[in-house]
Formats: sequence, structure tokens, C-alpha cells
Amino acid sequence: MSVMKRLSMIFKSKANKALDKMEDPRETLDYSYQRQLELLQKVRRGVADVATSRKRVELQVNGLEQQARRYEEQGRKALSVGREDLAREALQRRSNLQGQMADLKIQHENLQAEEEKLTTASQRLQAKVDSFRTKKETIKATYTAAEAQTRINEAFSGISEEMGDVGLAIQRAEDKTAQMQARAGAIDELLASGALDDYSGTRGDDIQAELDRMGGGMDVELELARMKAELGQGPAPKSAIEPGQGQAAPQQAQPQNTQQLRQPGEGA
Repeated sequence: MSVMKRLSMIFKSKANKALDKMEDPRETLDYSYQRQLELLQKVRRGVADVATSRKRVELQVNGLEQQARRYEEQGRKALSVGREDLAREALQRRSNLQGQMADLKIQHENLQAEEEKLTTASQRLQAKVDSFRTKKETIKATYTAAEAQTRINEAFSGISEEMGDVGLAIQRAEDKTAQMQARAGAIDELLASGALDDYSGTRGDDIQAELDRMGGGMDVELELARMKAELGQGPAPKSAIEPGQGQAAPQQAQPQNTQQLRQPGEGA
């Protein structure tokens, strides 16, 4: 296959695809119906023209018949007055008219047959146009319903062009939101670790951060010890002793300390 043939085939295939995409069956049907109406109008005009010609021939035949009768009357009158020569002339003219009338009658018969043929064709074409119009409207209604159903199904499934754009917009918004959330979380971690400086004045120092971390760990240890004490798996933590018990212990220990302080005096 030559290069030109390949280029021609490619061009025709792309043009056919573009035309198929642009073609609307409803418009094509309307155009076809319009062409059929134009053809029907031409046939009707042809019938009218043939009927006009037929009528004109009829008028000519009628005129020649009247003229032939007049020549016949003139021949009779000429004979009645003894003018045989005039009678012969009148009859000769009448004979010539009869020849013309015979030709016109043949034309009239031909025109009448053509008129009947065109009238029959017009009636058949009219029936065909009426049937095509009914079928056309049915096909257009069916195509419109199918097109609407297809668009609804595409909208539900998300594969339509409009819904596809909406889906892409939602996806881009979700991706951008997730990216901003990840960036905000990363910046918070960097600020908390001290890798970034907080110029707003709300950043705590490293010592306080370490104390907070240790305090959080101690709270966990105290809670764990309290849970063990409740389950009988260990002594209660110091922070878990009731306030009354915590005050009794120092009162019992105070006399011991006083006694210990008095012993050196007594020994002296």
C-alpha cells in the first residue's frame, strides 16, 4: 500500500469517526422527511402541469370540433344556393380540421394516461411519506428516551463527562485536604521536637518539655501501681494513701522523735 493510499484511508477513517460523532439521527430523519416532502411536491406539480396540458388540448379539440361543424353548415348552405365550389372548399377545410383533431385526441389520451400515472405515484408517495413521518416520530421519541436513559445511567455510574469532571474535582479537593493535614501534622511535630522555631512566642523550652514528658511517664507508673493494688498484686502507691492515714503516721512518729531528743539530757 502506497503512502498516499494510507494517508487517504487514515483521513477517511478519522473523518467518518468525526461525522459519526456529530451526526444526530433525529436531524437526519427530519432532513430525509423534508426531502420526501419536496419530492412529493414536485410530483404534485407534475400532475398539475400534465392536467393543465390535457385541459389545453381538450379546449383545442373542442374549438376544432366547433370549427368543423361551422364548415359543414357552410357547405350545406353553399349547396343550397348552387355554389358547389364553395361547398367543396368548406368540406376540404373540415377534413383538414378532422386530421388535426385526430392528432390532438391522441395527445389528449397520452396526457390523460400520464396524468393518471402521476396521480397514482403521488398517492403512493403520499402514503409512503405519511408512514415515514409516523416511523420518524417513533424513532425520534425512542432515541430521545434512550439518550436520556443513557445520560442518567452514566450520571449514576459516574462515567459521564460532567460527572467525571465533578469526580475529578472532588478527588483533587480530597488530595489537597489530605496534603494540608499531613503538612500541618508534620509542622506540629517539628515544632514540638524543636527542629523548627516558633516565632509566635508560644514555644516552650526544652527543660519544660522534658519535665512534661517525665511527668506523663510517672502518671502512667502511678496508675499501673494503683491497678495492681486493686487487684491485690502489689502495695498501694504512696500517692494513693488516704489523707487520714497520711496524717496519723506523723503523729505516732512525733513522740519517738521527742523521746530521742530527750535521751541525751537525761544522761547528762
